[in-house]
Amino acid sequence: MSFLADAEIVVKALENYYRESISRKKPVINQAPLETLISELDLSTDIQDGRLTGERLAQFLAKYLESTTRLLHPAYLAHQVGTSHYAGALASLIDGFTNNPMAIYEMGPGAASIEWYLINWLLEKVGWHPQPLRMPDSPDRLFGGGVLTHGGSLANLTALLAARSKIAPPAWQEGSPRDLALLAPAESHYSIARAAGIMGLGRNAVYPLAVDEKGVVIPQKLPEVYARIKNEGKRVFAVVANGCSTAAGLYDPIREIGEFCNAHDLWFHVDGAHGASALLSKKHKGRMDGVELADSLIWDAHKLMRTPSLCTAVLVKDFRTIDQAFQQEASYLFHEKEQPGFDFIHRTVECTKAGLGLKWFFVLAALGEQGLEKHVDDQFELAKQAYDYIASQPEFECAVAPQSNILCFRLAGSDQLQIDIRDTLIARGEFYLSTTVFCGQRYLRMVFNHPHTCLDDIKQLIQKIRDLVDERTSD
Repeated sequence: MSFLADAEIVVKALENYYRESISRKKPVINQAPLETLISELDLSTDIQDGRLTGERLAQFLAKYLESTTRLLHPAYLAHQVGTSHYAGALASLIDGFTNNPMAIYEMGPGAASIEWYLINWLLEKVGWHPQPLRMPDSPDRLFGGGVLTHGGSLANLTALLAARSKIAPPAWQEGSPRDLALLAPAESHYSIARAAGIMGLGRNAVYPLAVDEKGVVIPQKLPEVYARIKNEGKRVFAVVANGCSTAAGLYDPIREIGEFCNAHDLWFHVDGAHGASALLSKKHKGRMDGVELADSLIWDAHKLMRTPSLCTAVLVKDFRTIDQAFQQEASYLFHEKEQPGFDFIHRTVECTKAGLGLKWFFVLAALGEQGLEKHVDDQFELAKQAYDYIASQPEFECAVAPQSNILCFRLAGSDQLQIDIRDTLIARGEFYLSTTVFCGQRYLRMVFNHPHTCLDDIKQLIQKIRDLVDERTSD
């Protein structure tokens, strides 16, 4: 078989998969046991025979696609992973086929050029100065910089490494000083504490910021927390804010935190993996007010920008800070050479890095800035509509009015009831939700990301939950 023939098989299968998903003809989730799937996919036979092509390819795809969780299904409401646009999938195919690991320019000039452009496009959205390819001899301003990474966890680690390099330049050679402290709200993504562990600081080096009853940072209490840490003989190397939080999608007061950090010369990092896309919306960008005061920001394209996983930007106000975060030696890579472009390798944990910008660019170019803005606005608006509807139902309550596209709600009853509801919905494949703990209670959690999900879907979900309760009562 030829590449074109197999590609046609794949495309036809995906087209059918899309139509089945969007029309709700198939369950949104179907979790067969691991052993069953390995057997049904007949993995051993294909590995031994080595002929996964033609009709055998078609048969395998039919089985495999049945085993997937359908993010293209309008009832997919579970996690912070976007419904990708097909243009991004095409770009993923191109990147996979050309296989240009573009961390060094000579291994992917086109991909590196796109990444450079997109980083500068984002810097402008933040309110920072894009980095010129050729720096002026005497710059009169700070120029931003950044890199695309494989996900938010790597992005947060990269940003915090840049923060550490500023306060403790010898750390790369000598290890992290034991007196460094990181300030972050308890609602921070777990990758913040994980980064502290990876950096050799330990989780005990992460000190909680004072928050209100919703987990949002109280900026007026920053001086008290900072003074206490200093009195303990610690040096704060970074302060973290959420834009927005993972559980409920709430934004910390970024401007107030930024002003405090700037006044005390503290590195200010904003984890905007999910909520930074509000910057694309004229209606909602105020949620990120003050982000220009930050020193670093991470921003996922695979959440609210419909880009296939994974694609996250690490952005810094001063490009020199990220250029100093890593120090490496490899004579086959780092040497004097003719350089018509830019090497991103010195800004990343990864040595081999996919052309992440290509799939993101394809989505941007397919939708345009206005189309992407509309998508963000639509998802935020749907969260508000869902909140208004669910909050009006007597047996339901919402955790908090949504500030983004995340909504937490619960049926009156125990925490176990919420988990049981979710488990039953998933088992039936009708709706796919997640759960979270907020203010000490377990909530059902929805993340709106599908362009075809609408309020009627939410009304159907609420009725399904009522039906489940009636079934439990009758049993």
